[in-house]
Amino acid sequence: MIFRTINPATEEIIAEYQSESIESIDSKIKATHLAFKKWQAVPFVERAKLMRNAAKVLLENKTKYARQMAIEMGKPLAQGLSETEKCAWVCNYYADNAEAQLTDEIIPTEMAKSYVTFNPLGIVLAVMPWNFPFWQVFRFAAPALMAGNAGMLKHSRNTIGCAIEIENVFREAGFPENLFTNFVISHEEVKQKSKFIIEHPLVSAVTLTGSNFVGAWVAETAGRMIKKTVMELGGSDPYIILPDADLETATQSCATGRLINSGQSCIAAKRFIVHESIHEKFIEMLISKMSAFKVGNPLDDGVLVGPMARKDLQVGLHEQVMKSIQLGAKSMIGCSLPDGPGYFYPVSVLTNIKPGMPAFDEETFGPVAAVISYKTEEEAIELANNHIYGLGAAVFTRDIHRGEYIAKNLIQSGTVQVNDFVRSDPRLPFGGIKQSGYGRELSSFGIKEFVNVKTVCIM
Repeated sequence: MIFRTINPATEEIIAEYQSESIESIDSKIKATHLAFKKWQAVPFVERAKLMRNAAKVLLENKTKYARQMAIEMGKPLAQGLSETEKCAWVCNYYADNAEAQLTDEIIPTEMAKSYVTFNPLGIVLAVMPWNFPFWQVFRFAAPALMAGNAGMLKHSRNTIGCAIEIENVFREAGFPENLFTNFVISHEEVKQKSKFIIEHPLVSAVTLTGSNFVGAWVAETAGRMIKKTVMELGGSDPYIILPDADLETATQSCATGRLINSGQSCIAAKRFIVHESIHEKFIEMLISKMSAFKVGNPLDDGVLVGPMARKDLQVGLHEQVMKSIQLGAKSMIGCSLPDGPGYFYPVSVLTNIKPGMPAFDEETFGPVAAVISYKTEEEAIELANNHIYGLGAAVFTRDIHRGEYIAKNLIQSGTVQVNDFVRSDPRLPFGGIKQSGYGRELSSFGIKEFVNVKTVCIM
């Protein structure tokens, strides 16, 4: 089956791809398994050398990769450059730290010797989304390969060019042939062929970043085969603005956090929970900050907000906005579909948001901010936690000790920032709770997700 990718800024066809056959997929899996059997015996020092090579390849070609992201999913060039640099960072981080993170841990017992060792599992399948088409892959691949695993990628249908470039990065870096490869599968065939891959006896585990619907299906399919999975799913990050917050800092962080990647991020700021005493001033300043972000073709200079990645995403976001307005939300700016080519959506602010509205209950994957007023701190925390998601969150206050207490003890989330917007960092674990998923990526926690934590005892 032939399928096409489309430039979301111009609606022009970029490329055509042939969906792979089951026979081709099976052959790739077998080749990757053979590569894994050799790779698991390669010393850490050799793995690290190749991973540092991958970082060099990324940095040397970052302009090319940023352009590929821009034309396939609409990421502004500057953000694509930063994303590529972050991928190089995670490669170097695990090259520097993986051996220490996976060193045998001695545990004294009555035995002559007892310890925990960490063995690779085998082939790890990564099902990855389009919104951070390089970063999502490398934050899985760098620790997985350094741990001695092999990697296989099923990327989103609209970022196949990025998937091909990523496979080439590892090839150019000198990694063994077939150790990291990707599948080209059409949207119409994705369920059937993904099921074949997940259930394949040579595939050991699955990691997914994506929607709850797809995550639930992948977890169910893998679960029937008793295979390890890590799920990083949706988010509707709440940012609590306490009455003593520095509004200049808060609104700038909120605007940046909401509009990162044109608002198409699972950890983008989405719900702003603001004390009634500063509610009006916060809205005024937030609108001013968000309005300063230039919207346009991601290849143009100065553009900070590109198009939605696909037409269906643009239409779906607008439906969420319109339904929220019908239920009593108030549009302050934006909230209308623009004329002309491209899947653009304007920078938008909704106020008077309450539970029961899509802008509160659902994940709004685009440049739409939802502002919610509260009276008491207890009410703010209840509003923040009253959600199916628990990925990221933030608290803004001049009282650092109070902010830390709320972050540490009261917010139900995998990550909480105080006085800053949420972001991932190779040195820190990343993941969520509730329907935002399970398991962790990055740091020492992430590299241990896809290893056999083996106890060895010697009498």
